Parts: sequence; structure tokens; C-alpha cells
Amino acid sequence: MNTILITLGVSFVIAFVLGVLLGFFKKVFYVPVDPLVEQIREVLPGANCGGCGFPGCDGFAAALATGKAPADGCAAAAKIVAKILGTDTVSTSQVALLACQGSKEHAQPRGIYNGIKTCRGAKLSVNGTKLCQYGCIGFGDCVAVCRFDALSMGEDGLPHVNYEKCIGCGMCVKECPQGLFAKIPSDRKGAVALCSNRSTNKAPIIKQCKTGCIKCGKCERNCPEKAIQLIEGLPIIDYTKCNSCGECVTGCPTKVLQLLENITKA
Repeated sequence: MNTILITLGVSFVIAFVLGVLLGFFKKVFYVPVDPLVEQIREVLPGANCGGCGFPGCDGFAAALATGKAPADGCAAAAKIVAKILGTDTVSTSQVALLACQGSKEHAQPRGIYNGIKTCRGAKLSVNGTKLCQYGCIGFGDCVAVCRFDALSMGEDGLPHVNYEKCIGCGMCVKECPQGLFAKIPSDRKGAVALCSNRSTNKAPIIKQCKTGCIKCGKCERNCPEKAIQLIEGLPIIDYTKCNSCGECVTGCPTKVLQLLENITKA
């Protein structure tokens, strides 16, 4: 019994001494925090996604307070941060766009893949799982890195963006080994080509993927505003000319072209 009491007494004394020492050193080595940094940090999402280009929300808040980062660096809190900093103008928010429609139904598989079930692993080992070497591999690496639950794998084998949640952080853009994601202004309107097949060998494209761009050039020829140009085998849109007339969308034989406003509307 005495041993237990002695042990408890010694433990209490040690704990008390350590508490006093911790309090003392906290005061001695205290580093004052800029109130502005704390105020900004409170409104940031805390996902530490890195989309702002800084090492986490703490680093971004410190950079904002010292004017080393733009107020719209984090789309999730851009408006609130702008108010805190007294900035009136904030650039248009961005969202992610997948430039591929090569679903299980449309894209032919290369074969049975038995390797590591990651897009990057399949890309490095066998150059993807589909005959189209440019298509979505479909293992969801992009979904795994999304910190805002804005991406999910569909039954069609493709990742789908929830535009009510996507803030355009760019993590999926960095992670996709095929380079299929792009960040675009959330309010952009006009046509976009949902295909990334840049192959100059036209013949096998439609056999590899029913929704692949076959490089027919019909969209370029028929655009009344001359807003489309085939560059490296893909239709590139000049958004200063495109007026969302939809001529290219209805005329595309493989339905590669779609209107952005129909895709990104939440």
C-alpha cells in the first residue's frame, strides 16, 4: 500500500514540475502570431491540398498576410479572404474538366490487367489498360487525391466531377498520368473537345474508342465563327470567337464536342 502511495506521490510531483517547466518555456520561447494570419487561417478549408502552391493552409495564410500570395489562391475561400484583405476584385473560380469519354462501353480494353491497381502503375508497366493509349485508365488515382469529395468513379469506369464541390484545386490535374484533367474557368461557355487522342493514325481510332476524335475536320470547316482549329489532331476552341451556337456539337460524328455550360453547371 505504501509503495502505491509513494508512486502516486512521485508521479504527481513529476507531473507538477513538468507542467511548471512547460508553462515557463512557453512564455520564454513564445513567438507572437500575426492576428491577420490567424483570421485568414480560420476561413481556409484546412484540406492542405496544395492547390494554392504553398505547403498547406498554414503556409498559404502566412503568405497571404505578407502579400506573397494572391487572394484567389484558394477557390474555396477566395471571396472571404478577399474581404479580410480588403481586395475588391477576385478572379473567376476554376473547376476541373476531364477530356475523355472512353468509358467501358466505348473504349476497347487492351487485355486483362493483373498489375498494381493504380493509373500510374498501369501507365508505367503496360502503357495503360485500353487500346487507346491516351484514354482514362480508370483506377481512380484522381479520386484518391481529391480532398473535397468532388470526384467519384462511375459504373462506366470514368471519374465524374461534382461541380457543386469542385473548387479547382488542381490535384487531379497533377495526379492524372494521362494528362486528361484541365482547370477551366467555372463560368466559361462554348464548345470543348472531350478527347485527348493526338494520334495521327486515323484508321484505328474508331475501333479503339467509339467516342474518339477521328480528325475529320468537320467541326473546323462548319464553324460559322471560325472558332475551331485542328491543332495536333484535336479541335482547339478560340473562346473569344465561340458563341455556343452548337453547330460543331450536332455535327460531330463521334460526339466528341460538347458545350461547357452543359457540363459544368452544378
